[in-house]
Amino acid sequence: MSVAVAPGRPLRGEARVPGDKSITHRALLLGSIAQGDTVVRGFLDSGDCRASVEVVQALGAQVVDEGESTIRVRGSGMDGLREPDNVLDCRGSGTTMRLLAGLLAGQPFTSVLTGNPALRSRPMGRIIEPLRRMGATVLGRDGDRLPPLAIRGGGLRGIDYDLPVASAQVKSGILLAGLFASGETTVREPRPTRDHTERMLAAMGAPVRSIPGAVTVAPAQGLDALALTVPGDLSSAAFLLAAATAVPGSELLVQGVGVNLTRTGFLAILSAMGGHFRVENSRVEGGEPVADLWVESAPLTATEVSGDLVPLAIDELPLVAVLATQARGVTVVREASELRLKESDRVATLVAELGKLGAQIEALPDGYRVEGPTPLRGGTVECHADHRLAMCLAVAALCAVGPVTILGAECAADSFPGFFELLERLRS
Repeated sequence: MSVAVAPGRPLRGEARVPGDKSITHRALLLGSIAQGDTVVRGFLDSGDCRASVEVVQALGAQVVDEGESTIRVRGSGMDGLREPDNVLDCRGSGTTMRLLAGLLAGQPFTSVLTGNPALRSRPMGRIIEPLRRMGATVLGRDGDRLPPLAIRGGGLRGIDYDLPVASAQVKSGILLAGLFASGETTVREPRPTRDHTERMLAAMGAPVRSIPGAVTVAPAQGLDALALTVPGDLSSAAFLLAAATAVPGSELLVQGVGVNLTRTGFLAILSAMGGHFRVENSRVEGGEPVADLWVESAPLTATEVSGDLVPLAIDELPLVAVLATQARGVTVVREASELRLKESDRVATLVAELGKLGAQIEALPDGYRVEGPTPLRGGTVECHADHRLAMCLAVAALCAVGPVTILGAECAADSFPGFFELLERLRS
């Protein structure tokens, strides 16, 4: 599917974004091994989250769609999952595959995990190595580096593990395996990453404790079912915030967005670039901090991003490149080599596709460099089956002098169903 986005009209009004993808995945996977029914309101019905629904169903858990973005996960208990009859298809979801690998490492049966071509090219050695150290048998393609993964679980022992690269997915996979291990499992991270797994485990009664830089989980006898409301996904809201910042005359309120401090790196970057926004009506819902975000258009200045900000904004860094094309000066992002290992090589695809629109963007080994402000031109671009790239290109189109046609734009539904329709409504 191709979508044509025309520049010009500002964004105005109020909006809500779909539920947080990271929290939805975790609610499904942890709900599948809980005692009783976990009720998830604000469920993100996207391609990635549907992958998690299908795999937990294949493992014996029931998932009931109750309508109005609400699902009920009827858990099987800690020892209630069953060996699947077929290969488990994670579609394009790296979160599903890495967290599921940890969960299955604790099960006394054999599973095989695969996904679409993009997922089968993403590195899985970083989760295979610690799970093997815990005692699971895990095999992968290309020297145990790539999916599909074959996992024979059970008989795990706790470990003390230093993550070589900050990764919430790998941290979470190890913690899920640790629920089934003998002895405590500790994961130490070089930089802070999103903590949704730790929060949800604690809410479900798991023996988990956190200190700065480390998380420890002990073997769990059982997990309590939850009733939770998933906040709006800040990674999705970021596209609306960026668009309203970049398009003159815009003023927008995005309601009910999760503002967990391990996810707000983009807001810090936007502030450093001179963005005009406010965090309003702060509250806690389902154990997660939530707020409304008001934003208006503003002139932008260049910034530099590196260090601890990178894992706190890793999903939004492609969007920072788009804003950088409209900012005065040179924006540099470094220490973000993880961008090359996402649904696409997001450094290479950003350079190629923004370059088609006239952006002055240069690839770096671990990031990119953008010179601005640059008037973008219309044209035709491709999103390389990458949902975030598709939405980044839509924001770039709003800053162009002519229409931009985005090829393969349907992949935006992997994380933000209805994105293009909402964007059009806010500009009417």
